[in-house]
Amino acid sequence: MPRRLLWLSLVATCAAAISLAGLGAVSAGLRDGALRVAETTDVDVELALAVDVSYSMDPDEQALQREGYVSALKSGEFLDALKHGTHGRIALTYIEWAGVTDQKILLPWRLIDGGASAAAVADDIARAPYRRAYRTSISGALTFAAAQFETSGYRGIRRVIDVSGDGANNQGAPVVAIRDKVVANGITINGLPIMLKAPQPGSIDIDNLDMYYEDCVIGGRGAFVIPIREREQFKEATRTKLVLEIADNDFRPKVTPASAAAPRVSCTIGERLWQQRWGNGLDFN
Repeated sequence: MPRRLLWLSLVATCAAAISLAGLGAVSAGLRDGALRVAETTDVDVELALAVDVSYSMDPDEQALQREGYVSALKSGEFLDALKHGTHGRIALTYIEWAGVTDQKILLPWRLIDGGASAAAVADDIARAPYRRAYRTSISGALTFAAAQFETSGYRGIRRVIDVSGDGANNQGAPVVAIRDKVVANGITINGLPIMLKAPQPGSIDIDNLDMYYEDCVIGGRGAFVIPIREREQFKEATRTKLVLEIADNDFRPKVTPASAAAPRVSCTIGERLWQQRWGNGLDFN
């Protein structure tokens, strides 16, 4: 074969091989995409539990907070609400948070579709080691939790962030601005303000933390706050909150948040108290 024809033949063969390889890659990509779609599981709720582990939460409060969730997940009320959902299953992740750059996924997304899976999730949460960290950034927790829905692998009828803590936002972006962004993406934020200790003179704790949560933190369809004022309330309050989040029988808000322009408690009170106490730049909680 003349050299020119041989060269053209080789070029044509290579081009064909590249085309086939490209088609193979596209086909593989389409197959992978189809698999990803097929692997997305429909659930009633994608629920992110975001729990405060800042130093203002003493070890006893941390234990009560976690025990409340563990007990709630195993309760008959929770399991009954679960089975009466459209799909009879939810997806759940458990996140610990403190400062603006301190969020940790203690439990990645897990499917709960009955008593056995609920107990397994509860036991895994119970076994995890405790930790504490500096500062309180509710805005950081909401930003982090909201991002987890994008890669959950589940498709919920509703997406909910369940945030619990014992203080106001004192680091990071203003909480109202982040709350509004999260809610605009169709995510509901519910609150569990922990109010076991009376604010001490010179501290950055606040009175009326429940009002702060109502006016500055929660939002979205049917958003609500359940405050905890007594240690004996932990298990009952946590169980009630989870049941309400799963059942979602009432789309009307349980509370009516005040306008962020005129809240009952300033939505920047945490930042102001922090500055008043630690204006020298020291980083304590």
